[in-house]
Amino acid sequence: MAKYQSINPYTNETFASYDNPTASQIEDSINLAHALYQKWRHEEPESRCKTLHQIATAFREHEQEMAEIMTREMGKMIGESKGEVELCASICDYYADHGPEMLKPQPIESKLGKAYYLKQATGVIMACEPWNFPLYQVIRVFAPNFIVGNPILLKHAHNVPGSAAMTAKIIKQAGAPEGSLINLYPSYDQLDDIIADPRVQGVALTGSERGGSSVAENAGKNLKKSTMELGGNDAFIVLDDADPQVLKKALSTARTYNDGQVCTSSKRIITVKTRYDEVLHELKNSFAALKPGDPLDPATTLPPMNSANAKDKLTKQVDEAVKAGAKVFYQYPEIDSAGAFFRPIILTNVDKQNPAYDQEFFGPVAIVYEVEDEDEAIALANDSSYGLGSSVISADVKHAQEVAAQIETGMTVINGTWISSGELPFGGIKKSGYGRELSDLGMMAFVNEHLVISMPTE
Repeated sequence: MAKYQSINPYTNETFASYDNPTASQIEDSINLAHALYQKWRHEEPESRCKTLHQIATAFREHEQEMAEIMTREMGKMIGESKGEVELCASICDYYADHGPEMLKPQPIESKLGKAYYLKQATGVIMACEPWNFPLYQVIRVFAPNFIVGNPILLKHAHNVPGSAAMTAKIIKQAGAPEGSLINLYPSYDQLDDIIADPRVQGVALTGSERGGSSVAENAGKNLKKSTMELGGNDAFIVLDDADPQVLKKALSTARTYNDGQVCTSSKRIITVKTRYDEVLHELKNSFAALKPGDPLDPATTLPPMNSANAKDKLTKQVDEAVKAGAKVFYQYPEIDSAGAFFRPIILTNVDKQNPAYDQEFFGPVAIVYEVEDEDEAIALANDSSYGLGSSVISADVKHAQEVAAQIETGMTVINGTWISSGELPFGGIKKSGYGRELSDLGMMAFVNEHLVISMPTE
C-alpha cells in the first residue's frame, strides 16, 4: 500500500495513491533546486515579482479545481476551500508587491566605518506541511522564499498528495522556473536524508509537536536553521464587558471553522463567571444549528473530519477527559453517515488533574472554564505548555490590549478569532514552536544577514 493516499473522509473512498520517490528522483530534485538557487543568486528579487503575480492569478483561475481536491482529500467545506485559495493568491500578491522593499540592504550606524547588511538567499528549503490547510500552509512558505530566492522542496501530509500535486502544477504552469517548488512524497527516512544534504539549507515545518520535535532534532543535528509552527490550545478570554453580539459572532466559528482542525482555533474558552451561562448557551446554539453533509455541497455546515483516524483519536481524548471528571454540557445528536463525522461537544469542569487540561483537541470540541476575574483568566491562559494564539473579547479595546500583553502567546486577536493575511506574522512560543511565517518576519526566516563594512583608509 502506498504511503500517500487520497481518501475522501465523507465516503471513505480511496481515489488515488502515490509512491515514494526513488533515490535518483530525490537527487535530481535537489540538484535542480540547488541549480536554481545558484542562478537566482545573481538576479534581483524584483525579477521574480511578475511571476509571483502570475501565480496569484493562476490560483484564482483554478480556484474551483484547487478547492475541490482539497475538500475531497481532507473534508473541509467547499466554501472554506475557496476562501483558502483566495487567501493564498492574496499572499502571493502581497510578497510580489512588497517583498523587494523588505529585502533592501539595511544601513547600520557605526563609528568604525560605513556599514550595512545585505539580505541574501541561503539556498534550498525543505518544507514539511500539514493537511488542515493544504494550499495555505505551502504558500506561506513558498511566496516569501520565491522572492528571496530560496527554492522549495515540498513534503506534504500523507492524506493530501493530490492537493500537493495540483499546487506544484499550477505554480509551474504560471511560469515559475523549474525547481521553484518541487513536490516529493518521501518516506520519513528519505526526509531525514534530504534534510542532511548539504545543498539543503533550512527546514520549515508546520505540524504536530511530535513531528516538529523529530524534524527539529534532525535539522539541529545537521546545523540547519528551522522554523516550527506546531500545535496550540489557544485561550479565548471573555471579559465582563464583552459586547453580546461580538461575543456571539466570535463563538459561532471559534470551534467549528475548518471543523475545529486549526492550530490557532479557540480550544479553551475562559470566561468570567458573569458571562459563563451566556457563553455556554451561545456555543450550544451554534453547535445545534449545524447541518452535516457532503462538504462539496454549499448547504453543508458540519463536514467530516479529515480522516477516520482523526475522529477516533479525538473520540478517545474526549472519553479520557470525561472519565477524569469532565462534564458534557452538550453534544450534537448522532449522525447517520459512514463518513468521519465527529459530533461537536462542549465540556466543562476540566480541572488541572484532567489530561484534557493541557492537551490540544484538534476538532469541534469546546472546553469552557469559569473564572472569578480577568487575573484568574490570564493565569489560566498562561498555565499551558503551548503558546500559539489567543482571543480577548471586551468592549474596551485599550484594556483588551493590556490583557493581551500579559498572555504568553505568539498572537492575540481582540474581538475575533483566528485571522491570517500576508502582512501579519504567524507563529508561537513554548511547545507551539519558534520562528515566524508571513509578514516581513517570515520573509527573513531563511535570509543571510550579510554584514558589509567599509573601513576608513586614512
